[in-house]
Amino acid sequence: MAELSTDERNAIIAVAQRLADAARKETLAHFRGAGLQTENKSQHHFDPVTEADRAAETAMRHLLAELRPQDSILGEEFGFHEGESDLTWVLDPIDGTRGYMSGTPTWGVLIALCGPDGPLFGVIDQPYTAERFMGGFGLAEMHGPHGNRRLDTRETSTLERAVLFSTFPEVGTDVERSAFHTLASQVKLTRYGMDCYAYALLALGQIDLVVEAGLQPYDIQAPIAVIEAAGGIVTDWQGNPAHQGGRVLAAGNAQLHAAALDILSQVPAG
Repeated sequence: MAELSTDERNAIIAVAQRLADAARKETLAHFRGAGLQTENKSQHHFDPVTEADRAAETAMRHLLAELRPQDSILGEEFGFHEGESDLTWVLDPIDGTRGYMSGTPTWGVLIALCGPDGPLFGVIDQPYTAERFMGGFGLAEMHGPHGNRRLDTRETSTLERAVLFSTFPEVGTDVERSAFHTLASQVKLTRYGMDCYAYALLALGQIDLVVEAGLQPYDIQAPIAVIEAAGGIVTDWQGNPAHQGGRVLAAGNAQLHAAALDILSQVPAG
């Protein structure tokens, strides 16, 4: 893939912002509404989708058809659309639908632009709190109600001083869950239920570790771009690239990542 020029990078950032604006409008229109329509996408477990998920992804796809028709699109709700370029927009219109339908402000919109080797730029947007976390192309910023600030992960170097987040206490399979709880037993504090907002907090320097399993590419590609831009590290549990999903370990710095990886890597790859 050819190096993107400064003008191309700036254009991509502008498009990503417009996508986030469009998704913000659609998600806020339904959030905490009494008539929110919800369906279950799975026959085996609860995997909800709402009218807001579909409306937000549709709005973003319409914008991309207008502004970046040459690029591919991968979205949670409407799948893959192949373009002509080496670039793919990866969209999760509401990451944390369970939180969204419950009225908690910990869900978010995930937008990533990816090349053949992984994410180049990412946005984690929380419409209700009006917080936008962006990373890539030399940018690492949060825009919010209190103004703009640089994203910078913190330097916690030992597990006993670390704050660990995960979406569910029931992480993955039995063996994955056991490894996670071994790690959790060694940190200062473990919290649950933040979905993509946990990755934003890591990039902001508020927490130190996020550990999950069973993720899809659209769950993690935007957080990878944001966290790496802020100085953090995101891999799978074997230390390999995580942009295709699966097991994920995100850490604020290399020393803490290595300490957590020493525990999680005991789980066989699979």
